[in-house]
Amino acid sequence: MTRTQVGIVGAGPAGLMLSHLLSLNGIDSVVIDNRTRAEIENTVRAGILEADSARLLAGTGVSDRVLREGHPHEGIDLRFGGESHRVDFRALVGESVWLYPQTDVFVDLANARERDGGDVRFGVSDTSVDISRPAIRFTDSDGVAQEVRCDLLVGADGSRSICRAEVPEALRRHSSREYPFAWFGIITEAPRSAPELVYAHSPRGFALISQRTETHQRMYFQCAPETKAGTWSDDRIWEELQERVAGPDGFTLNEGPITEKTVLRFRSFVAEPMRHGNLLLAGDAAHTVPPTGAKGLNLALADVSVLSEVIERALLKNDPDALDEYGPRALERVWKAQHFSYWMTTMLHALPAATDFDVRRQLGELASVVGSEAGSRYLAEGYTGCWPA
Repeated sequence: MTRTQVGIVGAGPAGLMLSHLLSLNGIDSVVIDNRTRAEIENTVRAGILEADSARLLAGTGVSDRVLREGHPHEGIDLRFGGESHRVDFRALVGESVWLYPQTDVFVDLANARERDGGDVRFGVSDTSVDISRPAIRFTDSDGVAQEVRCDLLVGADGSRSICRAEVPEALRRHSSREYPFAWFGIITEAPRSAPELVYAHSPRGFALISQRTETHQRMYFQCAPETKAGTWSDDRIWEELQERVAGPDGFTLNEGPITEKTVLRFRSFVAEPMRHGNLLLAGDAAHTVPPTGAKGLNLALADVSVLSEVIERALLKNDPDALDEYGPRALERVWKAQHFSYWMTTMLHALPAATDFDVRRQLGELASVVGSEAGSRYLAEGYTGCWPA
């Protein structure tokens, strides 16, 4: 049996960042995860960091690698009608975003916790939680039964959270929206096709042209949720992607061998409350968003930034009422991000059974966004996370 102040279920970026922030204030924690470290490191995910997220990583001593190896993007291209229209974040709101894969965020955080002597246990099994004491029970990677007793229990264990299920059903308020499409994603060995991200609206559906490194790129196109990635040949994929970005300006994609194919289904989801007694939820355990607005990882980091502050006040300053602030403060940002992600998604994707009116209205909306400083500023505020107070 281990005794600690904060028990954290989930060693993804949310759980590790919370553990790191708590340690800076002298608060002990134990973090556990059913996955091995290698499994998490090899789960490829996109990574657009808001400036505040990049500053959180570098400014709290996790690593300055995001500033050295990440790529600042000062805008995005909205492409519709076969033409690109740049939205200049720097000019509109004075901020940039950073292209930095989520896997690298995880590596930086895992290295920082190991360097600083953090208690992180990967590859556990048979995990259960008890919110009445509270405690985490599991079998460690050596097959030994373990129990971690703590003052506070944090569920940062992803969209299939076991911790979320501990909130009594009568008190739960779950809000969700399913989307009638998915993304077909690829990684290709090819040079960059554009210096910044390209969000494309086309008669054939949405496409996103993203980057990873100088030699490997990630791209997506809208597909049906039941699509099987293995049934698509490389030639068919490139034909589809090229069609979705084609236009009179002659823009084309740099092609190369495709090294990975995946189909990503997504939905909007919010679990309330984010606190129940000594249990607190963070990141995907409490909310998920469509990837269109690049909000998921940033929301998780914003959650634990607030959570570490209220835990410090509760445990070190004898102010248990501080925990009451967590949910309302976090949810204010969560619902702004939900709206922004929903707006970006419905503005750019081909909607089932859309009429000619629906399509022309989308194009009018896109033209309004790029043709108006106020419209462009709204997109820039949402994308960079610089919402007015």
